[in-house]
Amino acid sequence: MNIKLNFFGAAQNVTGSCYLIEANGTRLLVDCGLYQERDLKQRNWDPFPVPPSTIDAVLLTHAHLDHCGRLPRLVKEGFGGKIYCTPATAEIAQIIMKDSAFLQEEDVKHKKARHEKANKTSPFPYTPLYTAADVENTIPLLTPVHYKTAVPVGSGITATFREAGHIFGSTSIRLAVEQGGETRTILFSGDVGRWGMPIINDPDPFDSADYVLTESTYGDRLHGEAKDIPSELARIINETHKAGGNIVIPSFAVERTQELLYHLNGLLRENRIPHLLAFVDSPMAIRVTEVFKKHPELFDDETMDLIHRGAHLCDLPGLTMSNTADQSKAINHIKGTAIIIAGSGMCTGGRIKHHLKNNISRPESTILFVGYQAVGTLGRLILDGVDPIRIFGEEHEVKARIEKISGFSAHADQNELLRWLSALKKAPRRVFVTHGEPDAANAFKKLLEEKTGWSCAVPAYQQEILLD
Repeated sequence: MNIKLNFFGAAQNVTGSCYLIEANGTRLLVDCGLYQERDLKQRNWDPFPVPPSTIDAVLLTHAHLDHCGRLPRLVKEGFGGKIYCTPATAEIAQIIMKDSAFLQEEDVKHKKARHEKANKTSPFPYTPLYTAADVENTIPLLTPVHYKTAVPVGSGITATFREAGHIFGSTSIRLAVEQGGETRTILFSGDVGRWGMPIINDPDPFDSADYVLTESTYGDRLHGEAKDIPSELARIINETHKAGGNIVIPSFAVERTQELLYHLNGLLRENRIPHLLAFVDSPMAIRVTEVFKKHPELFDDETMDLIHRGAHLCDLPGLTMSNTADQSKAINHIKGTAIIIAGSGMCTGGRIKHHLKNNISRPESTILFVGYQAVGTLGRLILDGVDPIRIFGEEHEVKARIEKISGFSAHADQNELLRWLSALKKAPRRVFVTHGEPDAANAFKKLLEEKTGWSCAVPAYQQEILLD
């Protein structure tokens, strides 16, 4: 067999997911995500390790920015092949990429003005990584595929997509490569979800693979119980309401915002929290919510039961969807307690930074984290206790309460990753542990070796491996 595997992202770090497979004269990328860790952002600007025009197709596991966010850059530099993904992923990825282009263009404009005023220079070019026009050129390449259907993606190569249970439309992907009468299968976990979470279906693991690339975001820890989420959420809301502050929640537009609305709805139905003004201050989250409503086939049984009883997971009494900048700014003039859900989830851009600026020095307010915060992001700095914190180039004292609910995570924890891998009926030839910070990836590698006896490795960035 002559198959090459290159790790062009999410190797000993979490974001920038990108893997290259070369076989039978075909070059395939699995994911092409944006780097979000502060120390790694320069990689977004680096030339692709192979000319994009020589890549035949991209297989996209799901629509999170760290998996799809460099696709317009790839197209801008010459890629013109198909981008295979589920229909929901295709719709959400369009929203994510358009928003990313808009934010980049806005950030460049504001940074340039700020730096000129302060007589500073930037380590990054004063141009966006890509523009809205580059996104428009990318959208026609999105090619919908369906779960459990083998799709030809190259000479002697097929890809099968299965439910990953991570976000709406997310998948794990298994490639089957035929050479000389033999077949090798390579399984890409994507981001593995969790069992028993609301809204979407549970992961649907593959039962065989010769090689496995598994994520390890939470490979060194366990989550809080999902059943504890309502109680924790109610406690934080009630305590902040009593103090007279706002609950500010940085939230990912895909899945997390909708899940928050689902739980808030439940707490209101049970009268466990007061009827407060609530805002989804994220045009992207609003558009993604509309995608959810179009794809009921992806809902789990519990959510379908709610819908059959006349409810909808995203309908919340007192909820305002803030589309415009003026609507967003008006939130800051509201007296009393409000629940403010805004993007981005790691506080790297978007409207959440304005709400942090207005609330982080208020001891009566709470900043509530409900998702993963990558190293170097503003969200991680706040969680790690950095004080004062820099927002929009200005220092702010951290006086607000900082809270975190880990049970919200859409990523499998250590035990759930083991559960996903345990579906394999025989030992793979090798397992590559990716998409985790070094401590998490190495801890999971060690645990997996001890539990299974499998051959495991934590690959390095741009490492090339020959699969036999």
